[in-house]
Amino acid sequence: MLQTEFEFTLPRGYVDGEGNLHREGVMRLSTAADEILPLKDPRVQANQAYLIIILLARVITRLGSLPQINPKVIEGFYSADLAYLQEFYNAINFKGAATKAVVCPKCQHSFEVEFSSPGES
Repeated sequence: MLQTEFEFTLPRGYVDGEGNLHREGVMRLSTAADEILPLKDPRVQANQAYLIIILLARVITRLGSLPQINPKVIEGFYSADLAYLQEFYNAINFKGAATKAVVCPKCQHSFEVEFSSPGES
């Protein structure tokens, strides 16, 4: 069976308006609509960098105990968390699984390792 949802842990975490820290979340695989529909958003048309904000708001299905994930939440992420989620998004959607190709610096052997959250083994 195809895995369509992937758990993640943010390196820093999102702090909501009440000071609660949210780090554990779930991201689902993106659909064609997730990739295409944000291009019609005026915020994206005005600034292409905003595309990732809309895209992540569509594919993150859970973050801690937040009742809803929307662009305003994603805007509040620390840069390290945004960069982590961009890489995670690419890993699960474009590489077929949460894996990364790596090369041993000593022997130059190429292999894949499972993508994990920073701080995890």
